[in-house]
Amino acid sequence: MSVDQQFNAVQEKLQLLLKQHNRLKRENEQLRQLLQEQKEQQGLSLQLIEQLEQQVAILKYATTEMNEIDRKEFERKINQFLKEIDKCIAFLSQ
Repeated sequence: MSVDQQFNAVQEKLQLLLKQHNRLKRENEQLRQLLQEQKEQQGLSLQLIEQLEQQVAILKYATTEMNEIDRKEFERKINQFLKEIDKCIAFLSQ
């Protein structure tokens, strides 16, 4: 094989590697975007789950008589909500 042929073979292989590299870079970017979208969706799902759990708890407390443990847990959550509301009011009044 002559030097020119060897050079052409190396050049062809290099071109193939560059094309493959570019394709893999595009695929990697697509996968990164998909991962970010999935993370955002997971965050939204977790928020929805938390909201639904709160609604279930409220309905439970509203429809049944609470035992001592449930009543204390309910009071704890109400106090936690009130503290968050107070923080928001303080923040807004600054």
